[in-house]
Amino acid sequence: MRFYTKSHQYYCGIDLHTKTMYVCILDSDANILIHKNIPTHGKTFLKLLSPYRNDIVVGVECMFSWYWLADLCAKEGIEFILGHALYMRCIHGGKTKNDKKDSEKIARIMRGGDFPLAYAYPAELRPIRDLMRRRAHLVRIKSEIQSHISITNYQYNLTPFEKNIVHKGNREGIADHFQNPSVRLNVETDIAVMDHIHDQINRLENYIIKHAKHYDGRMLYRLKTVPGIGDVLALTIMYEVLSIDRFPTVQTFCSYSRLVKCSKESAGKKLGTSGSRIGNGHLKWAFSEAAALFIRGNDPAKKYLDKLTKKFGKGKALSILAHKLGRAVYFMMKRNDVFDMNYFFRTA
Repeated sequence: MRFYTKSHQYYCGIDLHTKTMYVCILDSDANILIHKNIPTHGKTFLKLLSPYRNDIVVGVECMFSWYWLADLCAKEGIEFILGHALYMRCIHGGKTKNDKKDSEKIARIMRGGDFPLAYAYPAELRPIRDLMRRRAHLVRIKSEIQSHISITNYQYNLTPFEKNIVHKGNREGIADHFQNPSVRLNVETDIAVMDHIHDQINRLENYIIKHAKHYDGRMLYRLKTVPGIGDVLALTIMYEVLSIDRFPTVQTFCSYSRLVKCSKESAGKKLGTSGSRIGNGHLKWAFSEAAALFIRGNDPAKKYLDKLTKKFGKGKALSILAHKLGRAVYFMMKRNDVFDMNYFFRTA
């Protein structure tokens, strides 16, 4: 975990909401200069900060509404830091909790050098990353609808579909399987929604791939040299990581990607693991998918997985393989290199 330790003359802690923001400004001696609730208007906020802008840092907790404030501070040349929501539990643990107290707590932990940092994603690439996340959400919705069609078919003990209905061309005539008009309308509605979502997913993918090739086509190509990593997984890794230089070691990268478990110890006793939700869930998904696809048609990978399975079991073996792929991707991005199968298994 990284903490913000720079010293400033003024510290501005904000408890941010969609319509209001409670602002607390401290000086370097921990005296409260401003403690005020204001509307979330950029001009109002800048006017409040104007006497202290020569040396001030603005900090907020990482919630959904921080984009505009980060962009405003960047535009105005004001230092902005983002607090990791899961590490900032100290602002929620008091006997009394309200916006006024929370803003003061944020300002004081900033001044004390205990402010846990989250990554404030750059504004110019943030919309593309959010498009990738929206695409993943649409894919999940499409899968749920596909499952509902299959379950409906099983409910009436009908013949299984001859083709996989995940493909748009294989969904023609599916509704004709059902005799009841109401059931048929139910399935027709599902198919219509699936077809529309399918078109939107393709539209998003084409747009993102076009942007990725223009932004860093070589990195996209290098990631796709890993067997099992195609356009979607490569784009997910590329935009979720963005800059590999923000990870000083491969261990920090694997921890951020949720590829390792962190142990809990006290007085020399192990108390299990913790922190499973801390990190990037999108990278966890990408490397888990990559591990499953890596072994398809890959005999050395199958032998390696069988060896791990005998020792650890199938689930943990796949997790170990995903961890190893994560390490490989880290060094590929760090060295601007392509995937080397021989070196990968030589170090296994």
